[in-house]
Amino acid sequence: MNKLIRIGTRESQLAVWQATQVSNLLRQHGVASELVYIKSEGDIDLKTPLYEMGVQGIFTRSLDLALLNNRIDIAVHSMKDVPTQLPKGIQMASVLKRGSYKDILVYKNEGDQQLLDNDTSPLTIATSSIRRIAQWLHRYPHHTIENLRGNVNTRLQKLANSHWHGAVFAAAGLERIGLRPAASIELDWMLPAPAQGAIVVVCRENDDDALAACRLFNDEHTALCTAIERDFLRALLGGCSTPISALARIVNDQVHFVGNILSLDGKKKASIEKTVAIDHSTGLGAIAAKELLENGGQAIANSIQHAR
Repeated sequence: MNKLIRIGTRESQLAVWQATQVSNLLRQHGVASELVYIKSEGDIDLKTPLYEMGVQGIFTRSLDLALLNNRIDIAVHSMKDVPTQLPKGIQMASVLKRGSYKDILVYKNEGDQQLLDNDTSPLTIATSSIRRIAQWLHRYPHHTIENLRGNVNTRLQKLANSHWHGAVFAAAGLERIGLRPAASIELDWMLPAPAQGAIVVVCRENDDDALAACRLFNDEHTALCTAIERDFLRALLGGCSTPISALARIVNDQVHFVGNILSLDGKKKASIEKTVAIDHSTGLGAIAAKELLENGGQAIANSIQHAR
């Protein structure tokens, strides 16, 4: 392929790292590329909590417009930021092999880990994710949550300058650019956002060259698992402003899925867990969502709608 592929990316260190990985993969298959930097709405407003911004697609809209306007040929996104319904004229071209899907807590001070182990300590934790807020308050209802916006570098600096005891981050984001502090711990009890840790490449629907080039490095297992998670999210009519979590993993030719939905204050929770053979995983996300709604999830979903 002789065409130079223009890769659209946000300007943050993490976004550029992700786009560079795609550029390297293209080069390994003999395809030349260049990065094109695009500002997103989510990068410009760093004060308003995400759940107050109509967050669906907040980090992807500007790249989508650049793609549709032919300023770029492909766009690279953190998959958890991508709405379950892609804009008309845009298609998924490739899903990269997934990194860590876990959330981590970064401590302000070393002694704060011991305070967290003491369930009665009134700690202050920072995050802008409504999913993380709900799960945190479900486990630690006596804690205070503060809003934290910005790219990973900005958020780490805000934590260092704050009175907070800690802040919640996606492990993959910090690990990919070598910024995970030693004073951090994986939150094994916290279920991730659908598609967390995965990187997706999208292109225009009529661009067969870009699609063919990106298909060369599509990871089938990651694509399957994230599709199930996103189907679960779509079936629950959720987005980034809804505390919905999901994780699908392939173990011994079986897909193990777990998902949940929580009330905004974290007081109520409904969960679902299913294991099926890979060959029978079609529709798993939607099936799991239906069962969840029938077993306590609908009441929680209704309470979220009424709160808006």
